[in-house]
Amino acid sequence: MQNSTNMTMFFLTAYGDNSNMRYLYFTSTLLGFLFILFANLVIIAVIASDHKLHEPMYIFICCLALNGLYGSCAFYPSCMANLLSETPAISRTGCFIQIFCLHTYGCFEYSILALMAYDRYLSICHPLIYNSIMTPSKMVQFLVFVFIYPICFFCIHISLTIRLPLCGFIITKVFCDNWSVVRLSCVDASVNNVFGLCFIAVVMITPIFVVLYSYIRILAVCVKTSKEARSKALETCTPHLLAFVNYNIAAFFEVVQHRFDLSNTSPISRIIMSVDFILLPPLLNPIIYGVKMQEIRKRIRRTFFSTKPNCVEVFICIYSTAVH
Repeated sequence: MQNSTNMTMFFLTAYGDNSNMRYLYFTSTLLGFLFILFANLVIIAVIASDHKLHEPMYIFICCLALNGLYGSCAFYPSCMANLLSETPAISRTGCFIQIFCLHTYGCFEYSILALMAYDRYLSICHPLIYNSIMTPSKMVQFLVFVFIYPICFFCIHISLTIRLPLCGFIITKVFCDNWSVVRLSCVDASVNNVFGLCFIAVVMITPIFVVLYSYIRILAVCVKTSKEARSKALETCTPHLLAFVNYNIAAFFEVVQHRFDLSNTSPISRIIMSVDFILLPPLLNPIIYGVKMQEIRKRIRRTFFSTKPNCVEVFICIYSTAVH
C-alpha cells in the first residue's frame, strides 16, 4: 500500500452516501448541538451568577458542563460540515486535533465524576472535617490535577501515534480517534496497543474504582443514619450516579467497538455506538442536574421565569414533583 505519511487528508467513510437525507441529518445535528450549548451554558451561568452555589459540589457540576461544551465543539462543527460535503474528510492536522480534544474530553469526564464522588464521600462520611479538607485552595488543586494529568498522559499516547508511518487514509467512523489512525500503520504498533491498555486502566478503571469505593462507603453510612439524613444523601448523590452510569454506558460502547469485530452489525448501529460518549453526556447531564438538584432548579426558575407561573413553569413543577 502507498505510504500516506505525507498525505494531508483522511476520508471518513461512515457518513456513506447521505445525499438523500443529508439536510435532515444536518438539521437534527444542528438542533442537538444548539440544545447542548443552551443547556450547558444555562447551568454554567446559573452557578457562576449565584454566590450560594459557589460550593465544591456545584463548581464540579459547572466543570462537567464546561467539559460537555468542550467535547461537543470538538465534534459537532466537523460533523455538520461533513454532512453537507460530497466527500466527507478531515485534514491530517484537524484529525489529530480532534483526537486530542475528544480523548481528553473523555478523560476529563471520568476525572470530574471521580472527584465529585470523592466530594460526596467526604461530605457524607466525614462531615466534621469536610470544610477543612475541601477548602477553596484544595478544590483548585484537585481541579488542576484532574485536568492536567489526563493531558500529560494523553500527550504521550498521541505522540506515539503521530510518529507512525501510515499506509492508508480511510477511517470508517464519523470522527477521528486514536485507534482508527493506529490501525492504518505500516509498521508494528504493539507499543501503541500496550500503552493504550495502560491508558484505559489509568483514565477509566481507576476513576471507576474511586466512584465505587466512595459509594460503598456512603451506602454503609446511610444504612446507619436516620431516614431524613438518608433522603438528603440520596438527593445529592442520585444526579451524580445517573451521570456516571450514563457516561459509562456510552464509553463502554466505544471501547467495545475498538476491541471487538462488529462488522456483522449494521452501519447505523456502529455509528450510534461510536458517538454515544459525545452525544449523550453533554445532552443529558444538564437535564439530570437541572431537574434533580433543588438549588439549581430554583435558581433556573428565578432567572428564566416571571413571578407569575406560565405553562412551561407549571410543567417543570409537575415533572420535578413526579421525579421526587
